[in-house]
This record gives sequence, C-alpha cells and structure tokens, in this order.
Amino acid sequence: MRHGIGQSVRRPDGPAKVNGAFRYAGDLRVPGMLHGRTLRSPHPRARIVRIDTAAARRLPGVAAVVTAADVPGVATYGLIVADQPVFAAAEARYAGEPVAAVAAIDAATARRALAAIEVDYEPLPAGTDPTRVLDPDAPALHPTGNLYREIDIRHGGIWADGPVAVEDTYRVGMQDQAFLAPEAALVIPAADGGVDLMVATQWLHSDREQVAACLGLPEELVRLTLAGVGGAFGGREDITLQIHGALLARSAQAPIRIAYDRVESFLGHPPRPPARMWFRHTATRAGELVSVRARLVFDGGAYTSSSPAVLANAVTHAAGPYRVAHARLHGVAVRTNNPPCGAMRGFGVPQVTIGHEAQMDRLADALGLDPVELRVRNAVRPGDVLPTGQVLAGPLPARELLHLVAARPLPPPPAAGSELSLPGGLPAGADVRRVRRGIGYALGYKNLLFSEGMDDSAMARVRLDLDEDGSPRVRVHSACAEVGQGFVTVAGQIARTELGVEQVVLAPADTSVGSAGSTSASRQTWMSGGAVRGACVAVADRLLARVARAAGLPARVVEMPRHSLRIVAGEIVGAEAGLRIGLADALSHGPVEAEFTFHHRRTTALDAAGQGDPHVAFAAAAHRAVVDVDLDLGLVRVVSMALAQDCGTVLNPLALRGQVEGGTAQGLGLAVMEELVTDGGRVVNPTFHDYLLPTAADVPELDFVAVTEPQPDAPYGVKGVGETPTCTATPAIVAAIRAAVGRDLRSVPVRPRDLVDLSPSGAVGPAPSGADGPAAGGATPR
Repeated sequence: MRHGIGQSVRRPDGPAKVNGAFRYAGDLRVPGMLHGRTLRSPHPRARIVRIDTAAARRLPGVAAVVTAADVPGVATYGLIVADQPVFAAAEARYAGEPVAAVAAIDAATARRALAAIEVDYEPLPAGTDPTRVLDPDAPALHPTGNLYREIDIRHGGIWADGPVAVEDTYRVGMQDQAFLAPEAALVIPAADGGVDLMVATQWLHSDREQVAACLGLPEELVRLTLAGVGGAFGGREDITLQIHGALLARSAQAPIRIAYDRVESFLGHPPRPPARMWFRHTATRAGELVSVRARLVFDGGAYTSSSPAVLANAVTHAAGPYRVAHARLHGVAVRTNNPPCGAMRGFGVPQVTIGHEAQMDRLADALGLDPVELRVRNAVRPGDVLPTGQVLAGPLPARELLHLVAARPLPPPPAAGSELSLPGGLPAGADVRRVRRGIGYALGYKNLLFSEGMDDSAMARVRLDLDEDGSPRVRVHSACAEVGQGFVTVAGQIARTELGVEQVVLAPADTSVGSAGSTSASRQTWMSGGAVRGACVAVADRLLARVARAAGLPARVVEMPRHSLRIVAGEIVGAEAGLRIGLADALSHGPVEAEFTFHHRRTTALDAAGQGDPHVAFAAAAHRAVVDVDLDLGLVRVVSMALAQDCGTVLNPLALRGQVEGGTAQGLGLAVMEELVTDGGRVVNPTFHDYLLPTAADVPELDFVAVTEPQPDAPYGVKGVGETPTCTATPAIVAAIRAAVGRDLRSVPVRPRDLVDLSPSGAVGPAPSGADGPAAGGATPR
C-alpha cells in the first residue's frame, strides 16, 4: 500500500498550516458571538474580602459577569484531584488565579468590564519556597495541606555504599510549554440546555467530565469538538478557559469566544514543575554502580493538577537506565503559592535525567573513566530488576545507543574568520582564542503510556463504505486529540494497510465517539493506533464473512474468513475457493462498521516500599552535544547534536524525524534559555520578550540514528518517540558546557552569569530538606 505503514506520508493538514488556511481554535467565529475575558488575582495569596460586580454589569455592551457564586455545580475541578476552584471565592492562592469572568460585545468592552469589577483583597503570607512548606511551623496553604504526594522507593540494602562516592544538589527551573497558539475556545449554548464547545485540548472526554460537573449537567449535554491546536506539550491537559466560557455562554445565552493573550497564557496553564534534587552515587573502583540515593522536591504550585503522577515518574526514573543493586529514592510534590505546575513533555523525567547524568559524569571523573564507557558498563539490559522491583521486559538497547551516538562524526573546531558561527554571532564579536569547545553525553529512558495500575484504554470507530462515485472509502472516527503528534497521518496509514483502501477520511475528533484518552504519555500511536487497527480488523472480518456467506462457502470459512480470504489491492481474494470480487461490489450490499476498544497490559501501583510493576514499557535515547562557549561573555552556541533513539517499529519515518527534532529543540531550550522566573510567587517574565525560545539560529541540524527493535506487545511493535529526546538533550548540552568551562554547573537553565566571574563551586544552595546528607561537590574516594 503506497501510503500505508512504514511510508513517509505527509500530514494532511500540512499545506493548510503552511499557507495560513488552517483554522486554529483562536480563528473560530460565529455571528452574534460575545467576547469572554477573565479577571485574575494579582496576589500569590490573599483573602478575598469583597467582590462587587455591579459597575461591570451596568456597562453598555456587557452581557454577563460570573464569579464563584454563579457556578451551579461542583465548585472545583482537576485532572486527578478536584481541588482547583472555578473561581477563587474566599481565598486566592496564586498570582493569576481567576476571580471572575465577563462577556461583552467586543474585547475592548470586556476589558473595561474587568477594570470595573471591585475586589478587596487582604494579602496573606505566601508560601513560595518548596523546601520550606513542609516545615512543622509552615502554615497550611489549603485545607488538605501542603503535601500532594510522597514516594519512598527502597531497593536492596538502602545504606549500602561503594568505595567511590559522588553527591551533589541540582536545581531545574520552571519551563513553559510556550505553544505558539494561546488557549482559545468557542462555546455555544444549545436549545436542550447543554453547551457545545470547540476547544484546543489534549483530552476531550476529561474536559467534558469536568465541565459537566461544574455546570451541574449530565455529560451527554456537554459536547466537545476538537478545534485546531497550535501546540500543546502537556499544557492543554488541564482545564483552563472551558468552564469559564461555558458559564458565560449559558448566562448570556449567546455564543462566547474566549481566548487568552500571551501573558494570560503563561498564567493560565500549568508549566513544567521546578525541582530541587540531591543525589548520591557510589561505585566500585572498577566502575560498577553500587548504590544510588536521591531526594527530590517538586514544586507543584497552588493546585494538584498532575503533580502526583509527575512525581511518580520522577522518582521511579531517578536512578536512570542503569543497573544498581541498592537504591533509596525519595520524593515529595508540594503545594506552594507559586503558579500550579503539571504536565510537560517528559513528565518528570527530564528533571531527574539532568541530575543522574550529571552524577554519572562526576563519577566518571572520580574513577578516571571515559563517561561513555561508564554508562555502557552500567546500562540496563532486558531482564534486569529496576529499583521499583519491576523487571525490564521489553527491548531497551541502551548500550547500542551509546555506541552509535559516540561513533557519529564530530564537527570541525572553531576557526578564525568564522565569527558568524561563534557564540552570539557577529554582534557579540567573540575572540576565537577565548572560545572553548566541550562535548557531553547523556543516556536516559522514559516510560510509555499511563502507569501505576490505571486501566487505560482508547476507542475508535471505523466504517467501510462507498463514496458518491462508488469507490471504496474508509471513515475513521476517534476522539484522539491531534496536537501535532501525527495521529491524523498514522490513522490513515493503519486503515490503508489493514483494509487495502487508499481513500481514508478522518472524522473530526469529538465526544460523540468513545474516549481515546489523553494525547500525552507517548501513548496515542500505541493506544488509539491500536484501537483503529482493531476496528479495521473487525470491519475486514465482517465484510469477509458476509462475502463468504453470500458465495456459499463452508461454515468454517464464514466463521474464520481470514484463513481463506484476504483483501488485496481493492479486491477480496480466496485462492482455495477460486473467489475474486471487487471491494466496490462487496460493499454494494451496504457499509460495514465496527468499534474497538484497545487496552494495554495491566500495571500495578507502588506499595509502601515503592515496589510494584508501575510502567507498561520504556524507550531510551542517547544524545551527544557539542558546544562552544565564549569565556568572556558566557554565551553558548550548540554546535552539534547527535541522537540515537530506541524507536520500535517506525510507522512514518518523516513524522519520526519531526518528533525527535522537536523534542531535542525543547531540551535545548531548557538547557540554556527557557525559564519562567517567579519573584515572591509572581511570574516576572510572562512574554516572549523575556521568556526566550530557541529559534532556527539556535538549533543545529540533528544527526539522528533510529534503532528499530519492535516492542512485542504494541501494535506493529511501535514505541512513542516524542518525549524521550527531550529528557536527554538537556543533560547532554549541560555536560558539554561543563566540559568546556571546567566548572560545576548545578542549575538549569545555564545562564551567562553561571559561566562568567563565578567561584568554581557554582553552588545552588543546601540539599532538599530531609536529604540523607549535605550538598557536597566533587568526588569522595574512600
């Protein structure tokens, strides 16, 4: 099949996105619609004494004003725990928390209405230091307390040590998803008392469940359709403006367009949680890991979001993809009055990969070993027991990845006359004699799909019929949110491969079909791809059975038609029966339709000792980074990135390339520029003027090698590919910078100030509270 599995099929929405014709959520308009806007608290923590909306309601052109008093159903929502208020009522717990929303005839009137709302705040002491909010004397920031989750993994002899030890503390900043299309939705009140939402999201059915609960409506009266999504990366998993828009639409009885600007987008969705991490690694003098101890503090911000699951990923991956007989891995996710944090590409794993890979480099230095060789000696193999007690069952070619990436050719060294390619480019005027080159490596692994016993599933509906011209056509209906990962391409490839029909139509994703789950956790090609494949197989079986029955073939053929009949190039062929019939003729008696729900293998939750079988499968990646550093200005240029990745069966080589390049670029951003900075709980850089993103000038061409060992229990042997390179790109770049400047770098992103005129220690402060030992740089041979 020309456009089937294994082919580089182009995205069907690609041309429209390039020429500007694609309709993103923010482009949606209908006649008579109103404009919604949200009023947000300026305080990280404050008691709300009074809200007076009378003046706003009197403004000409204002159709609706809603506050917490106008929520008819449940007052709170949340992905895992419903602890986030639709609107702050008695207390605002972060700067940017919604307090009210308005709908008006235009955006300018809506802004004036917000300014007319009077809110009296009584500021309260804010808890913004995640290492202090669990202190005995710390005030409770929420009725449920300041701890979202605590995990303690104990594996082997938890106090065992080797003769060579390294320990240190690391800090990772708050990275935003920074998708280019801010949040937007169009909400239309329906005649049946329900609402229709067209919204850019990652999980239609989860949105529906939460919106319906807060509106006090049955779920069937809340209908969602996926609008065009301009990037997500985890930032559209949580509810943002959906409930506000629905409340306004029902109050005004008019369509509502609600959309964020860039500042509000930065405040409105949960970014990657910042982390403070302490690690201690010990090894034999021959370089075999003996023990790993870690203490992690993740700042979940003001509300739960997905912090418990992010923490589970972080702690279970904290030892890295290495064989270690003894481990004590402890982590907490805590509540603060910083902005709520949650899901972002890598989901807790990028933070700990930064830590454990820095430790492997320090250990290599202490042992006098090549850093790649140390990793190769200790990399996990199938059959190894992980710190959780889970046996690594599937393929994970970690050693092969390291050998492959280390063998890639290196770029030429910087030379005089190459100022344009030096750090900072021509304006920086770097002196080539003061530019140092560094090379760094990182190995990491990332779980795939949902974990810890969740009965995850995805449903798809497939219909095989004839189009208006009488040609066979496949219709695929799935609620899978297309956020750039490529399901719109892969679904068609699967249908063509299974049914032998070139014409495939993908119906809009909506809640009229069963849930596909979230577009996250590297799961949709595996899960929704598996659902589409299963539905296609069911359609083929029903059609073949119908043909066999009509042809008078034996009952055994009717019951198991695939043993005798198959679909080939638009025909149904049965060699034994001497049957050959065109698909169009077979479908002249009517269409064939089937639904299929796909489930992955069951996992288990962690027990009190952190033991269990929590993850479905894993994928690994190894990066090599080459950087140039201007020693005078502290500027960094990433010269080269090489990546070897464990990809499973490749369904679409072109799409694979896009995913690994994007994941690498996002890891580069975290390494050297991306951080949402807070001061006293307030975000101080919520614009693209101050929150910097990598551009084409910052991201080098990726030297990429795919290792394609199939995953046995996955459809076609696939593995998710988008998250793993984000986990390893950052530590590889930081390692290269460290090698170039000869300084300990314990804070990410690395800033120019970290590289110029600092003491060699580069310390980031004390170890997280409760850690097994103090922060201490360097190696401690014993």
